Amino acid sequence: MRSHGTDGGVAQAVLRRFNALRPLSEEDAAALEHAILEGLLRAGPGEDLIAEGDPVDSVRLVLSGWLFRHKTLEDGRRQIVNFILPGETCDSHAYLLSSIDHSITTATPVAYAEIKRARFEQLMAANSTLAEAFMCETLLNSAIQREWIVNLGRRAAFERVAHLFCEIFERLRPVGLVDGNSCALPVTQTDLADATGLSVVHLNRTIQELRACGLIVLKDRTLTIGDLEALKNAAMYSPGYLRLYQAK
Repeated sequence: MRSHGTDGGVAQAVLRRFNALRPLSEEDAAALEHAILEGLLRAGPGEDLIAEGDPVDSVRLVLSGWLFRHKTLEDGRRQIVNFILPGETCDSHAYLLSSIDHSITTATPVAYAEIKRARFEQLMAANSTLAEAFMCETLLNSAIQREWIVNLGRRAAFERVAHLFCEIFERLRPVGLVDGNSCALPVTQTDLADATGLSVVHLNRTIQELRACGLIVLKDRTLTIGDLEALKNAAMYSPGYLRLYQAK
């Protein structure tokens, strides 16, 4: 069930991510944090924040927890098209559309902020650096989506799963959510299978191969990468697409 909250310091992941995109002044950061605290909400795991076809009238920013975007066929088969991680937006600028073309569901308990359209547009008009940061966030999400298409269409299963793990690790790094070579991975193997276009059996076999090669350890909902460079090489992973829109 969604509920309101007033926690202090919850905006840190968002501020870190947006500051990496465009350096924020103290005034920019304060304005964004104030807007976040005005619309602070929580949701439990397995809740739809928005369903395909729903109208959108706000921007949602993830403060903590994981969500995923997905499309589901009439027979129930699901494709996860992206994970949404702490510090990222669910649907920046989607309010410009009449409705949304996919669903967003929580994978874990989530704290998020909902900024209504009028408030968001007021914030952007008054803070040009924030407006640029949000646009870069939108462009970055498009770059990530293109990389996922390549992952699904051209990489073999071993490369595909390795690439996903590399990307998650690199996306969590700027918001301070990696610890050495470890990061949270609070999703199920079914979720990972639906994100990589594999069956659960094939996904499990691929994870075992990655473990056997000494590249990863998965334990207690935590991913530990034994050799990050080796994992990147196995995945043919280059982080350039994640850095295109960072501040110059």
